[in-house]
Amino acid sequence: MTPRALTYPLTVTCGTLVVIAAWVPFADLDQVSALAVVALGVLGYTGYQLALAFGVLPSGVGVVATARSGRRVRQQYRLVSRSFLEISGGGRTVWQPVFYDPALSVLTPTDLEITSRAILDGPTRFFPAGRARTTEPPGKLVDNPTRPTEAPTFTPVRRLVLDAQSTVAAPFAGLLWVYVMNGGLPAFIGATTVAAAIATWLAAIRGSDPS
Repeated sequence: MTPRALTYPLTVTCGTLVVIAAWVPFADLDQVSALAVVALGVLGYTGYQLALAFGVLPSGVGVVATARSGRRVRQQYRLVSRSFLEISGGGRTVWQPVFYDPALSVLTPTDLEITSRAILDGPTRFFPAGRARTTEPPGKLVDNPTRPTEAPTFTPVRRLVLDAQSTVAAPFAGLLWVYVMNGGLPAFIGATTVAAAIATWLAAIRGSDPS
């Protein structure tokens, strides 16, 4: 079974590949080649993110000593919203991005157990959504409550709407494609649709935070 924190980003990945595949029957050879490159990029970056999440690749959090404590902060930077675990130990602090899980919204400052393959808070496992930072993430960082509260629930539709904010740039990508490759209105619609799907997918696979 896919872990809950990874279900949404993987679903969006599958949806993005479906959008790309849907335009293949209407594309010429050059357009099919471009779609294939985009699909390979989606699959490649998704595989990279999953390798970080499951500990196949090191996320970089290992620079912190064995005994440590951590807290969750929510980053808001432009249209980007992500969850970070701020982990301290051994005289150092790192910020590890993680895929969103409702347990993060109620995580109070706590001791975290970090192994070579997982970040654990008791029975809850958090999955890295990128490499750890040794500098504070840019933008506004919102602290969690210091006392336990009830975990919120967010529907996939709400998360999708939040992640789709960056699709405002998709028509410009469509215009650029038509300018470079020609193709008229059908090419513009296809390029815009694919660009919108890619923008939404990129937000999801990087561990967007709907809270």
